[in-house]
Amino acid sequence: MTPIFAIRDLTMRFGGLMALNRFGMEVAPGSIHALIGPNGAGKSTLFNCVSRFCTPSEGDIAFEGRSVLQDRPHALVARGIARTFQNIELLHRMTALENVLVGLGSRIPRYCGFLPGKARAAAERQAVRDAEEVLDQTGLLPVRDTPAGELDFGRQKLLDLSRALAAKPRLLLLDEPAAGLRNREISHVDAILVDLARRRGITIVLVEHVMQLVMSVADHVTVLNFGQKIAEGGPAEIKRHPQVIEAYLGRDAHA
Repeated sequence: MTPIFAIRDLTMRFGGLMALNRFGMEVAPGSIHALIGPNGAGKSTLFNCVSRFCTPSEGDIAFEGRSVLQDRPHALVARGIARTFQNIELLHRMTALENVLVGLGSRIPRYCGFLPGKARAAAERQAVRDAEEVLDQTGLLPVRDTPAGELDFGRQKLLDLSRALAAKPRLLLLDEPAAGLRNREISHVDAILVDLARRRGITIVLVEHVMQLVMSVADHVTVLNFGQKIAEGGPAEIKRHPQVIEAYLGRDAHA
């Protein structure tokens, strides 16, 4: 199967530090592909290169067969790529619905403000319906009118995901969506991700330290250590891989 997303020989240097060293991976369309590794392995650097916050020293990143390295960050959303971040950056005084409407901004024509009154009102109603649909997918519709700053941490993480989903991405980059969540909340995220990939066909690349989630949802796992790929395969294979156990999972991981 032709990959929807491919990284080839990606190298990223920060002065004398080699954050990524000829790293490569391919992601199948509609799959959940996990990227794991110790802190400092290069995972966030990789996401920042994909998101165009960093320009790699060498190599290429292709989405749907075309390089993203000439695109500016805002152009990636129009191409169908969205991401979340480790540190949640919500608009705390705005409601959950309003935060998702911000995420819809890339899909609302710029000329809407110049439409006649009835047409503009219809466009605004459609935007609200689209935002409510996203909130319903993530279970946040009951708190649509609650300011983001008043939501608990678990719901804030879901709102961050909702805002990314509002752009209707075909490729979703998730940076530690389960970090800091309780078991019940992790199970909820698990169900959402499986639904997004299996039923809605969204390709997901997942950076995560919570192995409960990775081993449950991932179709394929790539392991980074010191900027280099040390293993790749299915979750069960990765769990037993000697190098991965030594570098990251620990001896009890495969018990």
